[in-house]
This record gives sequence, structure tokens and C-alpha cells, in this order.
Amino acid sequence: MSDRSTNAERLLESRRLVVKIGSALFIDQDTGALDSGWLEALCRDVAWLRESGKEIVLVSSGAVALGARELDIDARRARLEDNQAAAAAGQILLAHAYHEVLRKVGLPTAQVLLTLDDSESRRRYLNACRTLLSLLARGAVPVVNENDTVATQELRYGDNDRLAARVAQMVSADCMVLLSDVDGLYTRDPQLHDDAEHVPEVAGIDERIRGMAGGPGSAHGSGGMHTKLDAARIAIGAGCRMAIASGRVRRPLKSLCDGDRATWFLPTATPATARKQWIAGTLKPKGSVRVDAGAERALAAGRSLLPAGVTGVDGSFERGDAVRVVNGTGAELGRGLIGYSSDEARAIAGRQSESIASVLGYRGRDEMIHRDDLVLIN
Repeated sequence: MSDRSTNAERLLESRRLVVKIGSALFIDQDTGALDSGWLEALCRDVAWLRESGKEIVLVSSGAVALGARELDIDARRARLEDNQAAAAAGQILLAHAYHEVLRKVGLPTAQVLLTLDDSESRRRYLNACRTLLSLLARGAVPVVNENDTVATQELRYGDNDRLAARVAQMVSADCMVLLSDVDGLYTRDPQLHDDAEHVPEVAGIDERIRGMAGGPGSAHGSGGMHTKLDAARIAIGAGCRMAIASGRVRRPLKSLCDGDRATWFLPTATPATARKQWIAGTLKPKGSVRVDAGAERALAAGRSLLPAGVTGVDGSFERGDAVRVVNGTGAELGRGLIGYSSDEARAIAGRQSESIASVLGYRGRDEMIHRDDLVLIN
């Protein structure tokens, strides 16, 4: 299969796509100014993919570089607080640029600021996940960036590479593209070794693959090949295929689809399967919910668990924790991620979803455990 047909199949068959954009691609290397022409071309790609039914999330670097120019800061020599100030100033410029360019192609956008900590805390993870999914359901293009202004440690190399992979995991994306100043992984650094060979596909990341990675990237970027491999490990672990592709062209996603060279990292499972395996085999249950016979039949038919079918709640847990689902005799039916804390679950157990707001004082999700967050034991 040719590069063109392979790339087109992997990109166009995706349902939900995360695209990470390195700052070196649209920040002028000499002046530090925004290359609006490149950004407009990228957003034409986004519109083209949206027209074919894809949901797109953009994870974009660039705030620190834009803010440093605005505030006359040398970001490579600045203290932490100076870099954070640059991020604060640059984030406005970055968000405005995406808003203006995406509006030209008829797409609403939204800014989402995250940190890697947001992907580790279950409550914050779920809040971020629901926000992103809600934006996608409403046709918006979320533009995600690292929330550098509240970082509690120095800005780290490659955070947005890993953050992009965490976002892909959050939204169960089936494809992720890291647009970079390189067109993929090589056996050796191609800038130093003429005999370096391009690696078109990677099925697993082992020490041999890691040994091919080089050092940090260009002046305006903070990532290197090591962080891209870290991102690939997260992505394929979540069932998401990932490509490292060059963004040094106009219409980089269209060029990738047309056969431009890239390195693809291929998972062995789908996003849904990987998520189910994570819920069933990795998370330790914090409690359990008991269900009646009607709910047991509904779960077996592939439906979500509603509060009306819950007869009891055991243990102490928070929203987003894993819990066991048991029947009236105590037999375990499955495991899932609970949508409410243990106290809230007890309060709404046995009630119709329409009454949640009157009981809790706010309207949460209708399901106690959504079917996408539930794994049944056969």
C-alpha cells in the first residue's frame, strides 16, 4: 500500500482527531511574530476534515513565544515567573488568532487551558473530558493549551506533546497527528547522519525505538523526539493511532493525506476496547452499587445504569472513581466509573433522573454510570 493510500485511510477513517501544533511551525524564527498565512492554511484543513464528518481538537503551543515578543522577554533566559507572564500575555493573542481564522471558515472555537495534573485528578479529568465532548457535540473546535501561568514547577520540555496524548485519551480519539518540524522518526538524527533511515511504522515502543530519538527541538519549540515517543506511548495505550508529520508545508493535514512522509504508531486495540481494559483491569474499585433486576436486564442489553435502578450504595468514593456493580445477591455484574460521589449516589438512588436537580441542587448527568464507562463481567 502506498504512503498516499495508507495515510488517507488512517486519517479519513478516523471519527475523532487530535492535532498537536508545535510553535515553531507558525512563529517566525527571526521576529517571533505569528505566521497567520500558515495558520489560515491549517484551519482550511480543519474545515475540510470537518466537512467529512470528523471531530477535531487542536492542541497548540505558541503562547509563551507570542507573549515573550509582546512583553520583550527572552523566553530562553527568563525566570519561571517571566515565562508565566509571557504565557499569560501570549494566550490572549493565540486564542484570538485561532478565533479569527476559524471563524473565516465557519467554525466556532473555544479555548481550553489544561495542565498534566488535570489529567491525573479523576474529578478534574472528568470535568475536562465532559467539557471537551460537549464542545465537540456542539460543532466547536476546542483549542487546548498548557495552562503555563499556574504551573507549580518550571515549564517542561514537550508538555504539549504529552498533553495532546492525554487529550486524545480523554475524548477517546482514534487518531492523533503531531505536526512538527520533522517528518517522523529516523533510525538516527538525520541532521547529523547521512545514513539515517526514515521509520514509516512503529508497532511498539521498546528500547531500540527509544534509542533512535534525538534531543530537544528548535529555538521556539520545547519538544524533542523523546517527548513525542512519550506521547505515542500514551496514545497507542489508549487505542489511538498517532502520526508524527511535518508541518513545514501549507495545508499539512491535506499533504499528509496526499502521501507526505510520516511515522505512524499503531495500537493493538480500539479506543473503546482500551478504555474498557483500563476500567476493568487497572483501576481499584472504591465501593459498590447494588441494582435491581430491571437494571440488571438493562445493563445486559447494553444500556447505562440509571439512578432508578440502584437499590443501595456501599463504600466511600468520589465522582469518577471506579466502583463495582452488584445485583441483589451480591454477585458482581461489572465495574464502572461512577458519575456521582457516594453521598450523592445514596441521595438519588431509586429516583428518576428528572428529580436529580431537586435532590442535589444541580443537574448532573442522567446516568449513574454511563455505558461507555461500564465493563460487564461475562
